[in-house]
Amino acid sequence: MSSIPPAPRPHRGLFSVLATSTLPAALALAAPAAAQAQTADTLPTISVTASRIADTAIVGASTSVITADDIARSPAQSVPEIIGQVPGVQLQTLYGGASGAYTSVDLRGFGAFATPNTLVLVNGRRLNDLDLMGVDLSTIPRDSIERIEITRGNSGAVLYGDNAVGGVINIVTKTATGGAPVTMRAEGGVGSFNQKTGAVSATVTQGPWSSSVSGNSITSDGYRANNGLTQTNGIGDLRYTMPDFTAFLTVTGDDQRIGFPGGRLVDPPLGINELATARRGTDSPLDYGAKQGFSVTTGFTRTLWDGAELIVDGGVRNKHQESGFFGPLPLQSFNFSYTDTRLTTWSLTPRLNIKNLLFGLPSTVITGIDYYDAIYHSDRPEAVDLAPIHVYDLSQQSLAGYWQHTVGVLPTTDLSYGARIQSTTVHARDTLDTSAPGYFGDAQANPLDSTQYNHALHVGIEHRFNDSFTVFARAASAFRTPNVDERVASGPMFGVFGNPIVGNFQLKTQTSEDVEGGVRIKAGAFEMQSSVYGMDLENEIHYDPVDFFNYNLDPTRRYGSETSASYRWNDAVQLHGGFAYTRAVYREGPFAGNDIPLVSRYTANAGVTWNIVQKYLVADATLRAWSSRRMDNDQLNFQPQIPANATVDLKLSGAYDRYFWSISVYNLFNAQYYDYAIASASTLGVFNAYPLPGRSYLAKAGATF
Repeated sequence: MSSIPPAPRPHRGLFSVLATSTLPAALALAAPAAAQAQTADTLPTISVTASRIADTAIVGASTSVITADDIARSPAQSVPEIIGQVPGVQLQTLYGGASGAYTSVDLRGFGAFATPNTLVLVNGRRLNDLDLMGVDLSTIPRDSIERIEITRGNSGAVLYGDNAVGGVINIVTKTATGGAPVTMRAEGGVGSFNQKTGAVSATVTQGPWSSSVSGNSITSDGYRANNGLTQTNGIGDLRYTMPDFTAFLTVTGDDQRIGFPGGRLVDPPLGINELATARRGTDSPLDYGAKQGFSVTTGFTRTLWDGAELIVDGGVRNKHQESGFFGPLPLQSFNFSYTDTRLTTWSLTPRLNIKNLLFGLPSTVITGIDYYDAIYHSDRPEAVDLAPIHVYDLSQQSLAGYWQHTVGVLPTTDLSYGARIQSTTVHARDTLDTSAPGYFGDAQANPLDSTQYNHALHVGIEHRFNDSFTVFARAASAFRTPNVDERVASGPMFGVFGNPIVGNFQLKTQTSEDVEGGVRIKAGAFEMQSSVYGMDLENEIHYDPVDFFNYNLDPTRRYGSETSASYRWNDAVQLHGGFAYTRAVYREGPFAGNDIPLVSRYTANAGVTWNIVQKYLVADATLRAWSSRRMDNDQLNFQPQIPANATVDLKLSGAYDRYFWSISVYNLFNAQYYDYAIASASTLGVFNAYPLPGRSYLAKAGATF
C-alpha cells in the first residue's frame, strides 16, 4: 500500500493545520501616497541599501527596503508576493490568488517552518504570537503600507527577541502628518475566479492632531473547489505631534473565512494522478477555517534632553480562530474535527534612544525592556457544539532586557554590538474528557511549569571606502522558544498498537549562530548589494507528519549567497533583479548531508518599470523563478522533487487628474505549478500536491479626493 500520512485529528487545530483535511497538520508551518505613486512622472528608486531608521537599521546586516512606490507599481497581488520579489525570499502557499492568505514567507531556507522563524513587525512592534499560526500578512491593508524593511539573518534578535532567526520583516504604515488637511482614496476591482476587491483610505490633519484610516475587502471563489475567500481588514491611526512629544493610538481589525480544499493525490501504483485529471478539485468540500483579530496599541515618545528619547508602547491583541474538518468523501461522518481557539497577548515595551558623542565619536544607544503576557485557550471537540475531548490552557510570560550600541569608530567605519537576555515562563494544562463524543484513547498530557533563560548577541561592522563602495560583516546568535501549538503536540497521539503516549508540552529551545559578509555598490544609476552567510542551528523544532508530533532535530545548517541590483536606464525605464543560492542541510544524525525539505537551492527575480507615456500609461513586469525543492516529509531525499518553475506578472496602469486604473495579468504564461507537496514516507512517487492558479486577471480603478 502507498503510505500518505492520514488526515489530521482534532488535537492540532487551525494554528498548525493551515488548511487541509487530507494532509497532516504541519503543512503551512506550516492611501494618498499610493495615489501619488500612480501619478508620478518619474520612476521610484528601488533601495538595496540599509534603512537609516534608528530602530531598524542594524550595522553589518543585509537589508532591503520596499517603498510605497514599489508596492503601488508592483504587479503582485498580495503583500507576500511583493516581499517574494526580494532575492533570497522563498514562498510557500497552499492556494495562491486573491490576498495571499496563508502564504509563508521564508527567509534563509526554513521550509515548512518558515513562519515561526521569521519575525514580523509593524512600525517596529512585533506581531508574532505564541501560536504556530504566525502572522497572516494578507490581513494588513496594502494601501496602508509606507515601506517594508527586510533584515536577513539573526541580528534582529537583540532588538526584537524570539522568532528572528531567518530574519525580520518590518512593515511601516502611513501616517497623516503633513500634507493636505483632508485626503481620501477609493478603489474597486474585479478579477478571475469571481474576485471582487474594494479599498478605501482617508486622512485628516488639523494642528498637532492627525488621523488616518485604511481598509480593504476581498471576496473570491478561489482557484480550487472549496477554496472561497471572504476577507475584510482595517487599520486606524490617531496621532498628536509636538516638537518634543508625540503620542499615538492604533486600532486594527480583520475578519476572514476560507475553504480548505486539501491536496491532489498522485499515486502511480494505483494509477491516480489528480494533478492531471482533477487539478482544481477537492475531496474535502466542507472543510473551512475562520478567524477574527483585533488589536489596540498606544504609546508616546518624549524628548528627555537633546539626543535622548523615551519611547513607551503598550497594547493588546486578540485572535479567535475556528476550523472544521470533515474528512474526505465518502467517509466524512468518521472524520469530524473542530477547534475553537482564543489567544490574547498583552505587551509593554519601553525603550530609550540616546544619540550623543562618546569620547568624541558619534554614538547611538538603544536599550529597553520587553514584556509580553499571552493567554491561550483551545477547545478540541469532535464537532461544533459537542463537549471537547481536550481543552488546552497555556499561558506564557516573557521579560527581556536589551542593549545595542552603534559607534562611528572612524569617519568611514561604524561598529555595532548588542545583547539581549530574556526569561520565558510557561504554564500548560490539558483537560481530557474521556466521555466526550469521539474520544479514541488519547492520553492526557502532563502539566508543565517551566522558566527558561535565553540570550541573543550581535556584533557588526561597516566600512565605506568611498561614496560608491561599502563592505559589511556581522556575527550573531538567536533563539526560538517553542510555541503553544508545538507544545500541545509534543508527543505522538498514539503509540504502538494504539497505546496512548503521554505528552508533556516539553521541547528544547532552538538556538542558532550565524555570520555574514558582503558589499554595497552605488555608482550613478546602478545599485547593488551582495552577501554570503552561514548559520548553524541546534535543537531546530520540527514536525513529524506521520505520527503527529513535534520534536527537536539533530543539528542543522544553512548557508548561501544573495545578490540584488537595480539600474535606472533613463527617466522612463528602470530595471531590477536578483539571484540567491540557499542551502539547508542536516549536519548530524541519520539524515546528515541531506537537504531539508521545501527549500529551493536557486531563486531569481527580475523586473522592469517603463513609463510609456509619462503618468498616463505605465508598464510593470516581474519574473520570479525557483529551482526544484524536496517535498515535505522527504528527509530521506528519495522522492521526486517539486519541479522548478517560473512565473511572469504584468501590469498596465495609468492616471489622469484624480483618477487612476490598472489591469494586471498574473502568471502570464499559464505555468502549471505548485510549491508545496507532501510525500509518502515509503512509496516512491506517491505524494499530495497543492496546485496553484494558472493565468488570471485583475482590473482596478479608483480616484483620490
